[in-house]
Amino acid sequence: MSDRIRIPDSEYQSRVKKAAELTARHGLDVLVVNSTEADYANVRYFSDFWPLFETAGVAISPSGKAALMVGPESGKYAADRSKIPDIFTVMEYRESADPAYPEFKAATFNDVFRAIGVSGAKLRIGVGGYLVSNPIQLDGLRACFPGCEIVRADDIMVALRSVKSENEIACIREGLRITELATQAVIAAIRPGMTELQLVGIAQKTIYENGAEYEGLPMYVFSEKSTCHAISRSTYREIQKGDIVQLNLSAKICGYSPSIGMPISMGKLSGRKREVVEFGLEAHRWTYDQLKTGVMASDVAKRYIELFKQRGYYENYLYGPCHGTGLIEVESPWMESSSEYLLAENMTFQVDTFVSTETFGIRWETGVAIRKDHAELLSAPIGKIIEIDV
Repeated sequence: MSDRIRIPDSEYQSRVKKAAELTARHGLDVLVVNSTEADYANVRYFSDFWPLFETAGVAISPSGKAALMVGPESGKYAADRSKIPDIFTVMEYRESADPAYPEFKAATFNDVFRAIGVSGAKLRIGVGGYLVSNPIQLDGLRACFPGCEIVRADDIMVALRSVKSENEIACIREGLRITELATQAVIAAIRPGMTELQLVGIAQKTIYENGAEYEGLPMYVFSEKSTCHAISRSTYREIQKGDIVQLNLSAKICGYSPSIGMPISMGKLSGRKREVVEFGLEAHRWTYDQLKTGVMASDVAKRYIELFKQRGYYENYLYGPCHGTGLIEVESPWMESSSEYLLAENMTFQVDTFVSTETFGIRWETGVAIRKDHAELLSAPIGKIIEIDV
């Protein structure tokens, strides 16, 4: 499949080079980025390697040399997958069951750093993906380099990842195309008596049949009361006539993981449910109109909150209006009232409009790319209110 949408090898090499430049600019002796199976983005950004069971890391020197670090069971897998040729198996990246591997000879952080040209005792080590770096990894760095200073370097990764290349945007667009097919399949199949999990299964089958490498997020179909959950998991609950049903489906392409969310009604919408669905759609469309280069993110968020207040929905507000999207469905930067950054061309966001009441909730959501004078919708338009004839 030579025409499959993907990130070219040259782009991975360029990413390492840019990271090295930022590492030097920040006065760091080395940058270490860590990832888990669930939040794999930083390691995959440089290597295309996605850990399974174990964790993984990438070390980058200011001179531009890089090495991939994996656990003892991932060496051959990484060699087949990684765009970074220098790979080390390091005990600090073993799985959480904490196997000892007494017969296995692992590398150390000393070996890794030496291979990429980093030496010295009192190193200044930047750690990206700090929130998913575990104590064993940080303790291992301190044990190998007792005089080191460990510095949070998440800002380097945000600077690298928040503005996307056209190749990245193409991956997001393709993920949304496949997600649209899954959404259509679920809407065509849904009927009273089906469970939430059965509908998730239909979405999973559809995304894989149409080229996804994985779910872009743990896909869900919620019904009635569980639709007020901001995050949750689908259950064996059977769909009933009159339910609000929330879809949030996603397909992953080369790691990129956008999603589409929409409420549907099992029967004619009326009363409070119709009011909330229509207000959510109003706020969703309002957000599109605010997004273009040069706009302060906090200004959009503050006006979005004011819209909720003016329309009498402030008590139903939790977050919004947008969060970054890319190698994971939710990534930095968020768009909040405290977000003091300007929107830049080729930033990508999920316009995520969530309204939660005590008994139900709704979410309208899809992906956009920031362009000079508008937000480019990367999916087909969403916003048609779906009422299933039951």
